Amino acid sequence: MRTHAVARRTRYLQLGVPAAVLGTLTGAIAIAPASADAVTPPVERLQAVPTRDVAAQATPVAYTVRPGDTISSIANRFGLRTVDVLTWNGLTWRSVIYPGQKLSLSGASAPVTPVAPPKAPSSTTHVVVAGDTIFAIAKKYGTTVDKVLAANGLSRASVIYPGQKLAVSGTSAAPAASVAPASPPPVTTGGKTHAVTAGDTLFGIAQKYGTTVSKLYSLNGLAAGSIIYPGQKITVSAPTPAPASTPASAAKTPPPQLFATLDAEQAGNASLIIRIGRELGASDRAVAIALATAMVESSMRNVTWGDRDSLGLFQQRPSMGWGTPEQAIDAERSTRVFYGGASDPNGQTSRGLLDIAGWEGKRFTDAAQAVQISAYPERYGQWETQAYQWLGIHG
Repeated sequence: MRTHAVARRTRYLQLGVPAAVLGTLTGAIAIAPASADAVTPPVERLQAVPTRDVAAQATPVAYTVRPGDTISSIANRFGLRTVDVLTWNGLTWRSVIYPGQKLSLSGASAPVTPVAPPKAPSSTTHVVVAGDTIFAIAKKYGTTVDKVLAANGLSRASVIYPGQKLAVSGTSAAPAASVAPASPPPVTTGGKTHAVTAGDTLFGIAQKYGTTVSKLYSLNGLAAGSIIYPGQKITVSAPTPAPASTPASAAKTPPPQLFATLDAEQAGNASLIIRIGRELGASDRAVAIALATAMVESSMRNVTWGDRDSLGLFQQRPSMGWGTPEQAIDAERSTRVFYGGASDPNGQTSRGLLDIAGWEGKRFTDAAQAVQISAYPERYGQWETQAYQWLGIHG
């Protein structure tokens, strides 16, 4: 009898210890969610906080690009916004960076120039072939991107095309003397145009007029990712040069104003942009800028495609911190992200119109460009007049 009693007592003791431990763990688990709720931010806010490198160092004034770097990864590494790094370096969402290039990581005006590629045999001109880039051409002839741009009167937003001749002498800025990059492009007259209708494509227009898509790109300042929209005028034949005007008179010429009648889908999106602007307390000018931007970027349609990974009304790029693809095509959210401000659903990751200091004092097109960082900044101003008309009709 004593032996059986001892055995039973031993079993009770063996079971008793885990039960006590289990009770302790159960208590801890029951308490944890209450404290977690007090410190865990909402999921949306977690997405809005820029990703920072765990081993982030103090942000340097300048940074030299390394293989595999992207503007977005560099910005995240130092806790910066991608759009700020683009702005500080005069880049756009389409710009390509390369190893050895120096980037400014602050708003200070510091000399930030690309590293000159190794010397190679120089030449007077280069005929562009398919696949060429300004960087590759500069490297081939032992010069720099900036020198090639200056020698040919180009900017970092310019599009080159097969058959185009570029001055590429790597010895000095001599070729630039005959180009005068500071002068505006020559005024042209004549030339046949095509008014875009619903369903048109650049390829179809090129076939209709017996030309090529490449020539349409060149004549209209377009690129492979450009979106055309009903009512837009597309030049389909080369215009003839007209007598050049003086820079002073050219500078006073306002951008041509465009016109388009909104269909039901576009009108609905215009009403949404206006409604959200009113909810945020935005001024009429801010709402007009948002309307013009949506027309330029997507023809005021909530599209599911665009240049690279650009999506939605404002062609926001998920890879550049504007949210997930699903969020970019959420018309209401993407509109709120464009406006920005204290209630921006994207938090500090991106920069909206209301986040830009002094945007009210900027030109209409410059205010939109400060948000979009487009390769074609003057296009927003072409819709200024009609944007106010849409505001009056759909507001």
